[in-house]
Amino acid sequence: MDVYEEAVGYLKSQRVPVQTETEVMEEDVFQEEAESCLLSPLHSESIDFPDTPKFSSPEEMLERRLVVLKRILESEEVYLRELEALLMPMKALRASAGTSQPVLSSQQVQTVFYQVPEIRDMHQSFFSSLKDRLSAHCHIKPGPGEDGQMSYTGFELVVGDVFLKMVNHLGLYGGFIGNYEEAVEVVRKCTQSNPCFRTLAQSMMSNIGSDKTRTKYTFEALLYKPLDRVTKTTLVLLDLLKTTPETHQDYALLQEALRLSHSFLSGVNESSQSKRGVMLSHSVRRKLMRDGFVVDASEGERHMRHLFLYTDLLLCTRFKLATKGKQDQYRFCWYLPLAGLKLRWIADQQHSPDAQLRLHTIRTKMHLLRQQLLQHAQGSKGMTLASRTRKKLEQLELMLLTHSPVYTLELHSPSCKSHTLLFSSLHELEDWREAIHKLTIDNIETVPPDLLTLTNACVKLRMTQQPRLHSTNEAVEDELSLCGTLSVAVHSACGLQQPASVYVCVEVDGYDFYDKQTKTHSSVHSFNPLWDQELAFQVDAAQELRLLCVSQSDEYNDAVLGKTCVKLDSKTLKKRWRRQTLNLGQVEVTISLKFSPHPLEPPSASPPLSPVFCVPIEVIAQQEGVLVPHVVRCCVEEVERRGLAEVGIYRISGASNDISTLKAAFNSDLREAVTKLRRAEVNVASGVLKLYFRELPEPLIPTDMFQSLTRSLEIQDVDSRMVSMLSLLQSCPAPNRNTFLYLLHHLQRVSQKQDTNKMTLTNLATIFGPSLLRPPVAGLEYNGSSMDISLELVLQVQVVFNYLQCNNLPEAQTSLPHDTDSEDETTHM
Repeated sequence: MDVYEEAVGYLKSQRVPVQTETEVMEEDVFQEEAESCLLSPLHSESIDFPDTPKFSSPEEMLERRLVVLKRILESEEVYLRELEALLMPMKALRASAGTSQPVLSSQQVQTVFYQVPEIRDMHQSFFSSLKDRLSAHCHIKPGPGEDGQMSYTGFELVVGDVFLKMVNHLGLYGGFIGNYEEAVEVVRKCTQSNPCFRTLAQSMMSNIGSDKTRTKYTFEALLYKPLDRVTKTTLVLLDLLKTTPETHQDYALLQEALRLSHSFLSGVNESSQSKRGVMLSHSVRRKLMRDGFVVDASEGERHMRHLFLYTDLLLCTRFKLATKGKQDQYRFCWYLPLAGLKLRWIADQQHSPDAQLRLHTIRTKMHLLRQQLLQHAQGSKGMTLASRTRKKLEQLELMLLTHSPVYTLELHSPSCKSHTLLFSSLHELEDWREAIHKLTIDNIETVPPDLLTLTNACVKLRMTQQPRLHSTNEAVEDELSLCGTLSVAVHSACGLQQPASVYVCVEVDGYDFYDKQTKTHSSVHSFNPLWDQELAFQVDAAQELRLLCVSQSDEYNDAVLGKTCVKLDSKTLKKRWRRQTLNLGQVEVTISLKFSPHPLEPPSASPPLSPVFCVPIEVIAQQEGVLVPHVVRCCVEEVERRGLAEVGIYRISGASNDISTLKAAFNSDLREAVTKLRRAEVNVASGVLKLYFRELPEPLIPTDMFQSLTRSLEIQDVDSRMVSMLSLLQSCPAPNRNTFLYLLHHLQRVSQKQDTNKMTLTNLATIFGPSLLRPPVAGLEYNGSSMDISLELVLQVQVVFNYLQCNNLPEAQTSLPHDTDSEDETTHM
């Protein structure tokens, strides 16, 4: 019997209304005229949930439920192998598309495999989560005389959230189904015209079953598998719901999953007709390309909206969740044609103090509810309390999702209509910007839409069911997610096509109790930016790290050069650094990761300040995870970028107010300080560097070395004197030694331009000597006689001058080595 007819018979037996159609023979499933029969014709008005069958005992019902779940898991494993077989040639076909003799063009490859990788990833996540739940449950076995144990453990096996999460992503199939006819047409044409592709399309293999039997498929047969699979979703949920007691925690979740599945399947035919109903210019049909929840700030207030990106227009709607038994609804807000649409995104804006206080209050309440949830999970009687707590947590998370975004995407149409969208993630903003921009350059003329019809069709077309709330999937994600401190060291980048000032934005997912994104400071203009900056996150239930490389512009028109995602696994991340190079397209970024698990404290109202001025250099080095403080490196880089030809550099000081402003910035926010440094006069940058060394509590060259260094000055032979002084330098603490060497190399480069800047080694030694070297106590005796201030100054200058004269100074190491358990690895995303 055909899968569709089997589904119809089963649904009728469960009193689910079904509209029957012409029987479809198996050999006709790939014919164009049979396409509508592949889609579920279920009505969408309501659904009657089946009565729970009567079993002789609760244990029998739960045992039957476990059998059903195991069968679902086995079927899912077979389906994943079929999807892998379908995707196996994708990489090779995509690579050949760029050659002189492609098997398929890039557009054809995209058409044939449209949404298949996303569907595979969704089912892989579902399979892994379900397998983990069942594996954990099967390890619990009743002991002798413990007849009630099986019933209890059966109630402890919770999988409803896993199924609900999977059903919430069924919208991926909407895109696949809408594209299916075109994909099959490409496969047929290429099979006829290309012998290489014909050979591939007629002999695709998959390992099916535990014995790894290899089964041969045609390309079309594998393309049909997702259609076959999605029609079974409702049947699977009905079967599982039938064996789930009404008192089980899963029952309500499975009911909701069944309602959503039925709503999706019943709308497939209608959505397919809606996508084919409007013809645009160049024989292009209006299709839904992307949808999701964003924050709309167009009316001066923030509102959560469901945004739909079509081939030719952008539609903003207000989502209204339906009550049980009714259909979700959408209300029209606004739309913009894509033709001529201009996009502009603005880097993160700061919240006002009042807004920051409100957000902190929300985060604190969320953290408290999260702790309560963890306590409920440890008890057997906390299901009702846990459900209420999770509901409150979802409401607060939705409120935070609405009011916390700081990234702005402005939309400007040729008709002078403008709208503003807000995002809490730069990665998400860039995804939307790329998708919209790609369609705007196609310049497809917009056919004025029937707004009522288009808005009403959103329920059927949507690929995203609800806002991405972490608390909704909390039970699934807690098993492998991170809770503690995640440290990210951003080292360097390469592969830039032209010199640029670049920064790296790092984001993590998980609960939004703490700051989930931060950035490095911007580099100097370079082909190979260098940061060696260590960033730290307090994370709760984090599973993914997102990284973006951004080119900074003086006009605030920053451009994302590349982006990628890294999966975080508590089983592989360790307390030792793990170094890796990430491929972001045209740019490669080298980072190191380490993770330290620990219980988290409640979020603080404001991040603790870590001042750098007037703090011992070894403290700053440990705090920043470097050997040369960032304030020193940034000031030196800025002077070398635009100050080497400045007459009197380091001798002529900048404005004291500007120096004080930069000092305060370095004491509070490195990124903000570097941004101000780039715009300040170069004499201000040199003044900040001199001030830093002058205000160190202990001089850069430790005071206990003063006498040893002055005795070295008495050595007449120049080479012997330098050997002695370099030997003394090696005894300095690592941060002091490397910072001093870093400064010496810089001052030598400054003196090389002395014909222009008039700064000789003597001048530079005179300026920096008193700041870098100080006697231990006032009135120190030198060779048995009291040393006055003038002699002290002479000795300070002579020590620095002798070091500056050295032609073979050791190179400075600017950052700590990030040790790793293995060699560097390159990750291509």
